[in-house]
Amino acid sequence: MTPARRTLRAIFRALVRLYFRSIEEVGERPSAATGGRVFVSNHWSALIDPILVLTHAPCDISPLAKSTLWNIPGLTWLLDLANAVPVVRRRDDPNKPAGANDEIFERVATHLARGGNVLVFPEGTSHNEPQMQRLKTGAARMLARAAQEGAIGLTFQAVGLEFDERHAFRSRAVVAYGPVRAFDLHGEGAIEAATNQMRADLEEMVVEAGSWEERRLVLFIAELLRNEEGGLSFADAVKLAQGVERARDELRARDPELAANVENATRVYLEALEASGLEDEQLAREGTSARPRRSRLHPLGYALAPLAPVGVVLYWVPYQVPRFVARRTDEIDQHSTLKLGAGLVAYSIWAALLLTAAYFVTPGRAAFALACAVILVSPFVALFWLERTEGFARALRVVTERRRLVELAHKRATALELLGRARQAVEAVGAPPVAP
Repeated sequence: MTPARRTLRAIFRALVRLYFRSIEEVGERPSAATGGRVFVSNHWSALIDPILVLTHAPCDISPLAKSTLWNIPGLTWLLDLANAVPVVRRRDDPNKPAGANDEIFERVATHLARGGNVLVFPEGTSHNEPQMQRLKTGAARMLARAAQEGAIGLTFQAVGLEFDERHAFRSRAVVAYGPVRAFDLHGEGAIEAATNQMRADLEEMVVEAGSWEERRLVLFIAELLRNEEGGLSFADAVKLAQGVERARDELRARDPELAANVENATRVYLEALEASGLEDEQLAREGTSARPRRSRLHPLGYALAPLAPVGVVLYWVPYQVPRFVARRTDEIDQHSTLKLGAGLVAYSIWAALLLTAAYFVTPGRAAFALACAVILVSPFVALFWLERTEGFARALRVVTERRRLVELAHKRATALELLGRARQAVEAVGAPPVAP
């Protein structure tokens, strides 16, 4: 990896760490020495998906990207610096000749044969469906071309991406690595077999459903069970949701009435919980008489607290820009990309304007240096304390709204009781247990 790419990777890694509240990595993480591998991933969030994989995988990876991205001003040099490979899609060029991508396949095959790695999104494009789309065979065909050129030791690996709220700022994400698979060109139907395996591996790491509302309910059921069983990580909750999904399908086939009751009780509790502004984890702690967990805060966090309101005031205008830009489109899969891009531009320009103003307004070098520090640090302090203020407000509602809390606890208990019956019914017939 060149120094320029290493620097670019570090910058974007810091940006996505700021954009997401947490990013968890699970599974068979590749090593820095990995080579000759095609990484395949699901695609629910436009440019955020490749950025997550490229900035967190330890090895150097070259992404495949739709050719139209090179038409976006300011993005071309970033794509070239990332060693991205442009792919011409039929939907972007209806007159595309049959062999338009032959040169691209040859380039990728040579890159793999020389020990390079590539990232492919075999669904073809990001989308707004609650389940993966049909996988194209391009990734497997690239491996086949490299094998035909004499490359040995070729492998592929699925990378599942999950978000609790894929369109929201400061949501949580999981980067899940599947098992490493060897590519065998000489097997029967090698390309089709490899593509089917890619699909199967991704399905093990991604929660799918018939609708976004159904998927949301599955994830919430997983959260309920997670909080009852000890507060697992978000990555573990994703695994748990996959178990819930399989159990749900089994239960619908064997006891549709119980399945309907579980879904109805869980939905009633979820809607009441959202209306209250509380989180299930708070009720779980209330139920066990446990005190709210206190997050450990570095003394520096308290020392910088006075900068929080300053940051809110100074950066109120650029804070609105990403939301405004994202609302210009109904394509949810584009929202995170637009927010990240607009935020990066808006905050940079606004900070530059504030620094320029400070240069002319402050009376001396010391005052200017202090103003610069406040301008550059205060937005991060504001973000830090705003999140903790939200948590404090929720904790206060637990204390002040006892009557609503009793009603929520009853709805929660009903949902959990039905979930318990459902788990017993599913496990009694030998289906995989819901717990991870």
